[in-house]
Amino acid sequence: MSPPVALAAPAGSTGPRDGGRPDALLALADRCVQCGLCLPSCPTYGRSALESESPRGRIALARAWALETIPPSPAGETHLDQCLGCRRCEAVCPAGVEYGHLLVLARQRQRDRRPPGWLERVVLALAARPAWLRRLLRTYQRLYGVLPARLHLLARPPPAPGSPAADRAPASNQHPTPAGGERVALFSGCVADVYEAPLRRAVTRLCAALDVAVVSVPRQACCGSLHAHAGDVPASQALQATNRAAFDGVATVLSLATGCHEAVAQALATPGTPRVHDASAWIAARADRLDFQPTPLRVALHLPCTQRNVVGSVDDLRRLLRNVPQLEVVELDAGLGCCGAAGLQMLRDPATAAEYRAPLLDQFARSGAQLLLSANIGCRLHLAGGGAAPVLHPLEFLASALAAGASH
Repeated sequence: MSPPVALAAPAGSTGPRDGGRPDALLALADRCVQCGLCLPSCPTYGRSALESESPRGRIALARAWALETIPPSPAGETHLDQCLGCRRCEAVCPAGVEYGHLLVLARQRQRDRRPPGWLERVVLALAARPAWLRRLLRTYQRLYGVLPARLHLLARPPPAPGSPAADRAPASNQHPTPAGGERVALFSGCVADVYEAPLRRAVTRLCAALDVAVVSVPRQACCGSLHAHAGDVPASQALQATNRAAFDGVATVLSLATGCHEAVAQALATPGTPRVHDASAWIAARADRLDFQPTPLRVALHLPCTQRNVVGSVDDLRRLLRNVPQLEVVELDAGLGCCGAAGLQMLRDPATAAEYRAPLLDQFARSGAQLLLSANIGCRLHLAGGGAAPVLHPLEFLASALAAGASH
């Protein structure tokens, strides 16, 4: 059993280090010029048309609370809770407001004045203890068929590697792992450790086709994004420290979930040379060395908020998919701009999360696509929970489309 991760901020940790001080929050809030250009891009404002559900409104609330000009109220706390953290506002802000950082600081101060609920405490504790989470999800996988529907909080995990069910699963064109040459490591994370085992095998095949070996890195931890977005910054910093130690000496790390990428990149930051690369972007840069078989299929592509607004690998992924002959890609753009997964939001408020998801699933159903692709684990779990057709990471699909003997 893995020991619980210590919840104290280590020296030299990356990420927010100001402890939610009001002066740090005010410095970020004061960059907002209240122009309102963020409002049309905000999913929660689009749903409610309330100023307090907009980035501008939340910044004003957080600033007033920090200055103690108004007292916090249950209604105000709810407005802060309901932010999806999609950072669409940050992508369009002409003043360069770092809304993502501001949101973390605001929720850190919120956590100090209001204890988190039991569900949040349980989920964050499990995310920080990978062995416990792995056992729980394996049990959930075995019992899924007999559990009542109301307990199907997440899609069913794939069979454990080495199990009879996993052995019966179709394997795409296999490639031997290269013995030498370039080497990379894959970041597994917390819930993705169980859910993304087929994806990691797929990326290993893609890397083998590029004559790149994938090395195993044990003792990884959750990236810490869930904890930071919930305002538990010390826990996030401790998890980043765990990952920094685990990946010590590894030159190239590929992140598979766009929601994890920024936190992992912060944790493993080195001066001058990036160590962490979005896997889609890294493979796209080497796509001329890959051969794909003709695949006469229509797929729907969901572009997660983190991929569009934080990682910036959308064009890389589009270019990769264009390399598959006869593949037709339909991009899902219905709704308010976010699928509603938003970290813990899909568990804390499943009804509202389903409202954000519904237009995307309706568009998918009308598109005639046979597969739904999305590069973030949280989005895939949320979309799959809506009863869609198989939901895969784009790289898992691309590995299945590799031509026989694609390695050069």
